[in-house]
Amino acid sequence: MPSDVKVKICGLKRPEEVEAAARAGAAYIGLVFFPKSPRCVTLDEARELAWAAPVGLAKVALVVDADDAALDAINERVAIDMWQLHGSESPERVAEIKARYGLPVMKAVGIATKDDVAAIDLYTGVADQILIDAKAPKGADLPGGRGLPFDWQLVVRKYWSCPWMLAGGLTPENVGRAINLTGARQVDVSSGVETAPGVKDLELIEAFVAAAQA
Repeated sequence: MPSDVKVKICGLKRPEEVEAAARAGAAYIGLVFFPKSPRCVTLDEARELAWAAPVGLAKVALVVDADDAALDAINERVAIDMWQLHGSESPERVAEIKARYGLPVMKAVGIATKDDVAAIDLYTGVADQILIDAKAPKGADLPGGRGLPFDWQLVVRKYWSCPWMLAGGLTPENVGRAINLTGARQVDVSSGVETAPGVKDLELIEAFVAAAQA
C-alpha cells in the first residue's frame, strides 16, 4: 500500500525540479520569496515554476515578515495555493493574511527547546497548518533551510488541532527514522536534496520522497 506521508520539496528554482518533485509523488512544492535566501526566485521565475506544476501539486509561497504590498505582488503574478509564513508573524498577522487572500496559511515555528514547542499552541487556532523547523540561531540571516535538525524527541507523538509538517535537516537517509520516531505525517526538505545551496539534485528528490513514503 502507498504511504500517506505527504512530502514538500522547498526552494525549487528550475522547471525540471518541479517536474522531478511531481514525478516522485511530492504533495507540495515551495517557492521562496526571501531575498537573502540562495533559493529566492523572482516573480517571473516563480510564475514559470507554478505553470510547470501539474494539477494536484500544491504551490506554496514562502515569505518572511512580508508586508501587504509584497504579498499582493506575489498573489497577482503567481498561481499559488498556500502561504508559508516563516518569520516572526504574530497570530493576528496570520489571521489577517488568511482573510485578505482567502488562501490556506502554514505558519513555521522554530524549535530548539521544550519552551519553543509551547509556542505552537499560539498558532493552531488561526493557521491551517504548522511547519515545525529547527530554530535559527540568534542573529542568523536565514530562518530556515540551514540543513540542521532539532531534537525530534521534543515532538514525539505530539498532536495539535491542525495538521503539522516536520522540517529541519531531513535527508533521504534520516527521513524514515524521523517519521517513525515523531509520527509526522508530513515532511519538508530543502537543503537535504541539494548538491549546493539552491541547487537541487533530481535523483535526491526522488530518493527523499521514496524514503519518506517507504
